[in-house]
Parts: sequence; C-alpha cells; structure tokens
Amino acid sequence: MAQPRISAYLPPDIDPTKAALAFGRRALPKLNEELQSPELLTQQRALMALCDLVHDPEKVYQAIALGFVDSLKTLLVHQDQTVRQKTTEVLSIMALHSIGREGLIRSGVISALAGLLDDPVDICRKNTHQIFDMLAKLPQGAGGVLQAGLIPPLVLKLKTELDEIQELILGTLSNCLRVEVSEALAAGAVTVLKEMLSHPSTAIRSKATWVLLEISSHAEGKIAVCKEEVIPVLVSLLEDTQPEVQVNSTGALMFALVTPQGRSSAMGAEAIPPLLTLVAEETSKARLNAIKTLTLLAELPEGRQTLLDHRDTFLRCLDDPSEAVQRAADIAITVIDWKP
Repeated sequence: MAQPRISAYLPPDIDPTKAALAFGRRALPKLNEELQSPELLTQQRALMALCDLVHDPEKVYQAIALGFVDSLKTLLVHQDQTVRQKTTEVLSIMALHSIGREGLIRSGVISALAGLLDDPVDICRKNTHQIFDMLAKLPQGAGGVLQAGLIPPLVLKLKTELDEIQELILGTLSNCLRVEVSEALAAGAVTVLKEMLSHPSTAIRSKATWVLLEISSHAEGKIAVCKEEVIPVLVSLLEDTQPEVQVNSTGALMFALVTPQGRSSAMGAEAIPPLLTLVAEETSKARLNAIKTLTLLAELPEGRQTLLDHRDTFLRCLDDPSEAVQRAADIAITVIDWKP
C-alpha cells in the first residue's frame, strides 16, 4: 500500500524568514542563549537559524565546543512540536559531519533521543531515526545504540512504522547487529525480517536481507535463521529483479549454510539452479557469494553429484577479471572434484 511522504513543512504560523540571524563571533553564543530562552518564538527562531549554520562543519565544531548539544537535548522533550521538529533537524544535520557524529555520541544524544520513538509527529520520528542510522555507522555509535537498550524497541517499530522510517531502522540494525545479536533475536527479529522479505519496496527488501546477513554471521543467528525457515524465502529472492537483493540474499545464505541444517534446508528449497544462474551471469553482483554458497552445498554428496554436471560453469570463472572470483571458483572445483 502506498504511504504518504513525511512532510517537513512547518505549521503555517511559523515564518522562518523572520528568524533573527546573528553574525560575527557572537553568532553561536547568542543563539545558545536564545535556545535557553523561556520565550517559545525565540527558541523557534534560534533553531531555524541554527539549522542553516550547522551545514558548515566549522560551525558544527564550534557549536559542540560551546555546549549546544546539552541545550538541544533539553529541547527534545519540549511540548511544542515545532521545537522538537527543528531540534531533531539540527541534530540530523550535525550527524552528517564526522565531527558532528563524534560529538553527538560523546554527548549522550542517543539515550536522549530514545523518548522520541513514540513521538506523534512523523517528521520528528524520521529525524530521530536518521540520527540513529548515521551514528550507528561508527562502532562507538552502534555500541551506544546497544547500550541504550534500543534494539528491542527498534525491532518492534519495524512492524508499525512508515516505510521511510522502516528503511532507516533497518540501516541502524544492520550496523548494530554486526556487533551483537542476542537482544534482537530475543525480540523476534528473524520473524519480523522474514515477513519484510516480501515487501513491495526494493529498498526495504534489500535492507532486510542485509540485516539477515549480519544476523547469520553469528552462530546463534544461523540457528535462528534455520529454525524460522527463512532459507527457502532467501532462495526465492535469488531470482529477484534487483541486484542488491540478490547480493544480500546470497550473502545471508552463504553464512547460514555453514551449518548442516542450513545446507539441508537450502537443498530442500532447490537452491542450486538459481545459484548456478547467478554464477553464469558474468555481470551479476552476486556471483562471488553464489560461488561460495555452492561450494558449501558441494560438501553434501547430493550437492556434489548435481554440481559435477555443471563443472564447466566454474571453469569459466577461472578467467574472470576478479581475482576473488577466480579463487572462489578454484576452491569450488576442488570441493566438487573431491572423491571420498
């Protein structure tokens, strides 16, 4: 079902052109004072001016040094929706800069933003998740999300949030679950992600498979993926029309098939034909992952017997421009030719 785009337009009674911009050395100090003003209109105008200024990395550096983040954290719980909207917008712009991301993480913004997960205003929630997504790209940011206990609520929000926000949540989870997966598994992440694999949005399918790839890279994640019967769904996505979905699906399969249960499930889902198709397509982005996945299936007697008839497919890969593909094909041929 189509969803409306989240609007960032301000209420009609707010005129950003009337924001009093301060210039010179006292520009930022003056704005910081205005953020702490008891006057609502003064706070709104200061936030609008700040939104313009923090596009400049130098201004971001100065703002962090002047303690702006503490003032902004206080405004995150403001009753006025325009204040919350512009506060999260300022923080999201700051998070676009490396100096901003590091400063926000050090200042404890992640925990402060947790209360906005249920904000009634769509754009406030979207801005919040944009910040999480950006900060989680750094190891310390991903750790901050985990330490704040945000993984279970983020998993639950995948069931109810707007598509735009779901994409951002998946981006955050893909980085956080690279570190640790137990909380996500306990929150039923695999079941939720399995449902998202059939989403009409290419971006959501792609990101859902990427999160499953990260989950499958952990031992307990491999077990969960097999238990929830996700592998047959991943096999069906090998024929998806979008290359990124194919790449991530084969990657998730590659990790999951390390286990005997995973290989058995993949054989039952008839994974070999679509994987061979990907290997034969010289322009396929999923080619390397597909070769490695087939190598795992070749460790089964029935898999090896099937792949012996397609040995030429792997031989052609020995001339591939990619050295990684050449090495993977060489290993695959060795496993296929092995005789007990």
